[in-house]
Amino acid sequence: MKPRVLFAGLFHETHTFVDGATAWSDFEVTYGDAILQKLGDASPTDGFLTAAAELGFEVIPTIDARVSPGGIVEDEAFDAFWRGFVERAAPALAEGVDAIYLVLHGAMATQSLTDPEGVLLERIRALPGGSTVPIFGVFDLHANMTAKMCRLANGLVAYRENPHTDSRESAMRATQLLGRALREEAVPRMGWCRIPIIWAPPGTGTATDPMLALKLFARKVETENPHIWACNIAPGFAFADTPDTGLSLSVIYTGDTAAAHAVLKRGADLAWSLRESGVITYPPVEEVVAALPRDVAGPVLLVEPADNIGGGAPGDCTSVLRALLKHETPNSLVCINDPAAVTALAALQPGDTRTIAIGGRGSRLDPGPVEIEATFVSRSDGHFELEDKNSHLASMNGMHIAMGPSAVVRCKGTTILITSKKTPPFDLGQYRSQGIEPKAFAVIGVKAAVAHRRGYDPITKVTHYVDTPGPCTNNLASLPWKHLSRPIYPLDPITTPHFTFL
Repeated sequence: MKPRVLFAGLFHETHTFVDGATAWSDFEVTYGDAILQKLGDASPTDGFLTAAAELGFEVIPTIDARVSPGGIVEDEAFDAFWRGFVERAAPALAEGVDAIYLVLHGAMATQSLTDPEGVLLERIRALPGGSTVPIFGVFDLHANMTAKMCRLANGLVAYRENPHTDSRESAMRATQLLGRALREEAVPRMGWCRIPIIWAPPGTGTATDPMLALKLFARKVETENPHIWACNIAPGFAFADTPDTGLSLSVIYTGDTAAAHAVLKRGADLAWSLRESGVITYPPVEEVVAALPRDVAGPVLLVEPADNIGGGAPGDCTSVLRALLKHETPNSLVCINDPAAVTALAALQPGDTRTIAIGGRGSRLDPGPVEIEATFVSRSDGHFELEDKNSHLASMNGMHIAMGPSAVVRCKGTTILITSKKTPPFDLGQYRSQGIEPKAFAVIGVKAAVAHRRGYDPITKVTHYVDTPGPCTNNLASLPWKHLSRPIYPLDPITTPHFTFL
């Protein structure tokens, strides 16, 4: 008889310091059997469905809700998800299931909940038929993992890479571990350790330390310890104001808890020894652009972490655009999210010019809109398909991406793609779908931190990270924290760290 596995997904990375809230209407929500159509779309849900088919599971799909990073989630959105889940899950749980599988982000926050994923697991455990069934799943490397999440689950598996090129693969690994649990009739537990470190996203790329060393540590742990099924390194999402924001380590294990804690302690000591390598500062964008030669051989990237769309920023901050226009930087390229500007261009034909105000509306930290004399080039519906099915963007949206109605204009040597829906710049198909070849440009502004690298590194000659005003600032001490557990490095002086274990 096929194992019956109940499936659900809830995915949002919440930036609690940006303006505005995320409503239920902002989520892309799929119910019931329609979820099965995500097989092959390169998302974590696809990873689960693919491995589930290979393992012969009978999948009972309930609800899959996801939205790109943004502001605090409205309580009603979480309640709506729960109602949709219970409506479909309760009958299946009453009939009996062998396991539950969840696709989570792990850094969600609502108006009243700092740990909604933990609350979700708690509510599932309270449902008839949900108290003892194994719960497995996958979560984002930038999750702010909590003790509650790990106490209530049996096997949550983190992405291993940043950029998140392995989100689908990680979902498959988690599903395979679930298959192992059912096959061996073993019920693993999760151990957890919180380390008082908070790194902004640019310090969490897995190609360099500190994350590279921690990743290698985790793989060695898995190889050398047969009772540890998986070791997760989660640097956390630094722009969510919660008690558990920051770096955590977790393990899925059977056997002795003391042995699992010893492994976590070794990892915590290693992380603490590497803490300084995760703190990065950048020069002001004006300084960098002013120093660029007029005949620069590109593409040269101007990476703007403070307006990192993948971190919840609005994608319309103007500092890079202002610097390029001020210096009339030839053959430069930027993307700005501004639906009002797209609408203002609706009647123009290629070659027409019009004065429009662009950007600067989404963050109080930005100087405000830039007025430009724009020469209209083209417009589109903004749809494109990922060129790279392992793109970081696939972990959020699958392979089909919608930027909303979009337009391309030029001004003083700068080409500007204007979108109506903020779209993380993680795949070159974004520009190529608009008839723009990124390789042909000398300078490209990129609103990202790390996740753009898989797409852009192969074509880039030089990368400059630049400091600009914006909500994803690297200066974490400047944020108005209320819930963050203190003391924490580098916000506070710590001589002897305290590690918290589960």
